[in-house]
Amino acid sequence: MTVNGDRDMTIDVMDIRFDRRGRLGIIILDRPQALNALTLPMVVALDRQLAAWGEDPAVAAVAIKSAGGRAFCAGGDIRALYEASLRNDAYAREFYRVEYRVNHRIKTYAKPYIALIDGIAMGGGVGLSVHGSHRVVSERSQFAMPETGIGFFPDVGGTWFLPRLPGAVGTYLGLTGVRLVAADMLDAGIATHYCPSTEMEFLVAELEEATSVEAVLDRRFGSAGTPALAAQRSIIDRCFAAGTVEEILSRLEHDASPWAQETSATIKKKSPTSLKVTVRQLRLGAGLADFAAAMRLEYRLCQRLVHGHDFHEGVRAVVIDKDQAPHWQPATLADVSDETVSQYFAPLDEPDLDLG
Repeated sequence: MTVNGDRDMTIDVMDIRFDRRGRLGIIILDRPQALNALTLPMVVALDRQLAAWGEDPAVAAVAIKSAGGRAFCAGGDIRALYEASLRNDAYAREFYRVEYRVNHRIKTYAKPYIALIDGIAMGGGVGLSVHGSHRVVSERSQFAMPETGIGFFPDVGGTWFLPRLPGAVGTYLGLTGVRLVAADMLDAGIATHYCPSTEMEFLVAELEEATSVEAVLDRRFGSAGTPALAAQRSIIDRCFAAGTVEEILSRLEHDASPWAQETSATIKKKSPTSLKVTVRQLRLGAGLADFAAAMRLEYRLCQRLVHGHDFHEGVRAVVIDKDQAPHWQPATLADVSDETVSQYFAPLDEPDLDLG
């Protein structure tokens, strides 16, 4: 730790740094060689620092950014979780317990929390940003929840925020894992403000002494262009409002547009189990009363799926061998019964997630 006077400080932890500049607490994700993917020590340090700043009257707001490179945060360290799952050790349990507690802390934070999403935000990176009070994107921003492609499900609060996006956009994003750019993120309500990448550091400097975060961000609000996804909204809302994966695919396949056919083909490449779990998850999430309930539901799901065949096979195909040819088990939607899906949502033989 280095301390400069009584106003500014810097704390360095492996792969993550914490600064206090004026009235602003700043989180800096600093693992660019791994696209700032999250490890257990990173989320433990983040949880502790957010708790401390939440109680510190000298800190009026918190901002999170990356140190540079292509990514804000590309998610959790999937390779580490994969290897831990194969060993059947406690890492995956502890990682998700702390990560989900961080997601809940961000969602319920009493002070402004500003995510500066200057680059890729996927999976766990979405969890560090989308639940904040302010989400600033640049022309470099990309958003995705690609979990069904690795035998998992859209977690880190996806149970809550995806069903609350406009129309059926959340279900579309959760099933397909497609990437959105800044204009689409703003249009969907995933982001709240736009700032060119070259001006992000100037924005941080203004926030350091800001009496109104909203006023600072509004002055810098710019145009990200026309949202491309808006042209497909009628198809998305019609097809992805269906109650089952099979009916979603049927509606897409009966639509003559090339976009619908391409989207159907994309979904068919995903894990059949993950697809069915995700639709059940998002339909349940739409009716939950609070964010905490969503995170507890996700903890049940993650502790089962992370040890399952499709997660191991999906990570092998996408991350380890990179052959992009996973062999899912079961291999078809028809072979994934409602009873099988229900088992993923059943209570665990351990205490429910403690959100602090």
